[in-house]
Formats: sequence, C-alpha cells, structure tokens
Amino acid sequence: MSEDIQQNTATATQVKLAPSGPWSGPKRFGFRVLFIFMLAMCIPFSSNWYKNLFTLDWTRPHYRDLYDIARFQPAFVSLFSGKRNRDITDATGANDHEAKKKKTGQKGEPAELKKEKSANQSATGMPPKSGFLIDYIDWGIALLIGLIGALIWSAFDRRSKSYPILYYWIRVVVRYRAGIGIIGFGFTKLFPTQMPFPSLGLLNTNFGDFTAQKIYWLSVGIVPWYQVFGGVVEILAGTLLLFRKTTTFGAILLIAALGDITFVNYAYDGGVHVYAFYFVVLGLFLAADDFPKLYNLLILERYTVPFRIYPDFRKPLLKYTRIGLKVLTFVIFFGIMTYTEIINFKYDPYKQPATAGVRNLRGNYRVSEFKINGVDIPYNPLDSTRWQEATFENWSTLTFRVNRPVLVDPSNGGGSPMRDIQRTFEISGVAGGQRAFHYYADTLDKVLYLQDKNVMALRNVKTADTSGIKDSSSVNWISQSAWKNIGDENKMIDRWAWSTRRDREFAEKPRDLKRNRMVLKYQTTDGSSIILYGKNENSDSIYVVLNRYERKYVLPKSSLNAGKY
Repeated sequence: MSEDIQQNTATATQVKLAPSGPWSGPKRFGFRVLFIFMLAMCIPFSSNWYKNLFTLDWTRPHYRDLYDIARFQPAFVSLFSGKRNRDITDATGANDHEAKKKKTGQKGEPAELKKEKSANQSATGMPPKSGFLIDYIDWGIALLIGLIGALIWSAFDRRSKSYPILYYWIRVVVRYRAGIGIIGFGFTKLFPTQMPFPSLGLLNTNFGDFTAQKIYWLSVGIVPWYQVFGGVVEILAGTLLLFRKTTTFGAILLIAALGDITFVNYAYDGGVHVYAFYFVVLGLFLAADDFPKLYNLLILERYTVPFRIYPDFRKPLLKYTRIGLKVLTFVIFFGIMTYTEIINFKYDPYKQPATAGVRNLRGNYRVSEFKINGVDIPYNPLDSTRWQEATFENWSTLTFRVNRPVLVDPSNGGGSPMRDIQRTFEISGVAGGQRAFHYYADTLDKVLYLQDKNVMALRNVKTADTSGIKDSSSVNWISQSAWKNIGDENKMIDRWAWSTRRDREFAEKPRDLKRNRMVLKYQTTDGSSIILYGKNENSDSIYVVLNRYERKYVLPKSSLNAGKY
C-alpha cells in the first residue's frame, strides 16, 4: 500500500524528492512542538525505571521486571515533587458523587456538619474522582515543555525548511514505545491474570455490594477466553507497530482497542483511563499522516500513492544496528516475557495469593455455632458480631461476612506485591461486611495466624494506593517455633517461580502496619466440619463451628485457572 522513497541523511539533494517540498512556517513550528512533546511522552523520566532496568537479574527474571520496563507514562508531577508515582495499573476507581459531597460539604451547611462529613468521607476510603485536568496534568506539563522547547528551537534554527528525517525518527520512537507498552499490557490478558476469575468469597458476595469498577473487572474475569482474545488483539497491534510497513494497521488497531478500554474505564471508574488513552494518543500520532490518504483512497476512490522518507539503511552501521535492536526487542518482549508470563500464570498470579491454603479446610461453610467470651450468639441476620458464612479459599485466605459496614478498598487490587497479604483483589471494591484475612498455617500444631487484608479499615486515608506500603510479619505475635513449622513464605511456591525480585522483596525489612489479627486453633478430620477457637481481632475469646456445604453456582467453573494450589 505504501511506496518508500529512500533518502541518505547526509545528502541534501535527496530531500527534494519529498512530494510536499518546503514546509510552511506554522507547520515547522507545530512539528517542533509535537517532536518535543512526543519525546517527553515516550521517554521514562523516573529514576525507579532505570534502577529496575539496570538491576534486573536476567538469569532469574520475574514477569514484573519486564512489565515495569514496558509500563510507564509521563510523571512530571512526581518527578518535580519527589513523591513516588502511583502504579498506573492500580489506580483508585472511586468516583462516588455522594463521597464528593461529603468531602466538600453543601453550601449553607453548618461548619460542624461540613467537618463531620469531611471526616466521614475520609473514613469511607472512597475518594472522590479526580478532575479531568488533574488526571492529565502530566500531559499538560509535557505540552508546555514542547512549546518552550519549540520557541528556543525556532530562535536557533531559521534555515531548515522541513524535517522529514526527524519525522521518521520520532515515528520510530513512538512506534516502539507504543508497541512495547501494549505488548506488555496484552500479555497479562493473553495469560489471564489481569482480571482473575472470581474467588469463592467474591462469588458469595451480593451483586449490590460491588463497586462499579469491580463489576467491570469481574464481568471480564468470568469470561477468560474473551480476556485472552483481548490480549491477542493488543499483542497483534504491538507487533504490527514494530514494522514500518504495517505501522498504519497497528495504529488503527491500537486506537480501536484502547479507545474502547478508555471509554469503559470512564464508565465503570476502572482507574486505567489515563494509561489507556495514552496509547490512543500515540496511535493517533502514527496514523494521522495516513488518514487523508485513506480518505482519498477509500471514500473518494482515487488512486493514492503515500510517500515515506527514511534514512539509507544500506550503510553497514545503520543496517546491523537496526537489525540487532529489533532482534533484541523480540527476544526480550516475545521470548523472555512469554516465559515469565507462563510461569506467573501457572505458579504466581499477581492478583491472587500464590501460597496454597490448607487442603482440608478449603470450601464454603455455614456457621452452625458461634460464641464470644463463652456466650452463645444464635443465628440472626441482623447481628453485627456473628459470622454469617465463611469460606476457605484454595490459597491462604479466610473470608467471612458480618452484618457490619467495612471501609471499602476502592483500588483494583493490582500493583506488584510479592507477599500474599498485599494481594487484595479478593477484597478490593467489596462492601457488605465482607472480611478477608490472610493466614499463616502451622499445620503441626494446627494454628492459624490471621491478618486483615483490608488496610483501609485501619488507616484513615483518602486513597487506596497501597503499592508503596510494606507489610510486617512481626515475630512478636508469632513465635519462633511457630515460624519454623510455618516455613519461609518466599519458598512456598513452585521452584520454577522463584526469582531475584521475589528474593529482594522478602529480604527487605518490612514496615510495621497495625492490622486486625486473630490467632485461631483449628480441629477437623476431613474438613466437613471445622472447629475454630482462640482470640479474635478484639482479643475476645471466640469459638466457631463451621459445616461445609456444596454451593451451586449458575456460573460454570473456569477452564483457565491461574495458580497451582
């Protein structure tokens, strides 16, 4: 479809072969702005990005090592302010209009009421949706840099009449930035871990207790093969962008796929709207030059020959450098990334705990007996203390529901934590009194050491961004002898999933977080009936009898299950 005109960068006469001739003054200035703006959008300015790149252990890689190379966008505010940039794929999804009213207060309300509403807003853990301008402030800074840079450029460069070669190279930068980024994004769908199939605790949750964001993520998660199809589309778009002759097709596919994701995230408050629209902008830049030609060909049905001007790659240095970089890109982002994603899907899915739960305990349970401090509390759906039902997941999580509101974690449960207690997809975006406790199991003494996974319930914060929070496995509440029986959490997963990244995170000294904790002994023979007794999060004596039952779900079991349990 395209006809290329080769041009040697050192030969000025060949530039005259360009069909457009000299550019107008406004076009030259506009190109200068766009050139600098696109560079600012495509070059990582975070020191953490370069630290990850140069400290990556290629002999024992983790999927997140490569994903973090592919995943970035402009973050000038955090760069200038010195604050850590929030994980762009773990953005909060709160947009609740009532929450916004609670924060600001209504006009004419007493000051005390406004203060109380503000305090309530802080306690809900559901921050109001940030404004459009706030979401895209980094882009505005990039555009401002482009304008200032273009003015300086124009003052020093008055002789150049056009920039066909610079246009070629900025297209190369944008092509590879968009291609690598969307390939990294697509692999988390090709091996469906981005939107996991719902756990038993989520399946047992009332539909009305989910946030809008959670409904969307679960709606995709229950159709894993559709998620795989989405991954194929994104990886195909990225692959097409890596080749000059198929760039237009890749850009159009990128715009269509990520445009849809952008709209969906705005509709359901998915929190990834800025990152998705980022790829739409890159795709529009790459396809913009071909839109008039496509209109001329497809709508006006005229004979159309698009022109491309590019350097002379017959020179050995350019030729072999180009081939080497392209081969390296494919080895890393198709070879190594495929391997790490398969390992991640099979043994260490990043939104699910990786450690297997106690096998005899797994399943759904009815609470047949419940005592607090020796006082029997009979079943009452309105009781705010008694557990309504309980579930032991395939992994190391106990969920139960009480008739008492809990603070909602409005995140999508993403990020890159290695510790199971920080993987919160099963509790994020869930209300209705749903509780989720991670546990360490001492299977010799039959003791469960449980900690609340919802840190929003314990921290008076306005966002659910916990990506930078490190958890504590305090030895003060778990004895050394118990730790010997429990073992090393870092090594509890399959050896194939061991990585240097995981070793480094577990080797770091964790910061102490005050979490709700319970220490419960358990008694069971085959898991059909379980007795739990010990101390709950309020240090009250608790005694619970659970009876397993088979719950029939309308939703069939998934044919693609992440994790090995």
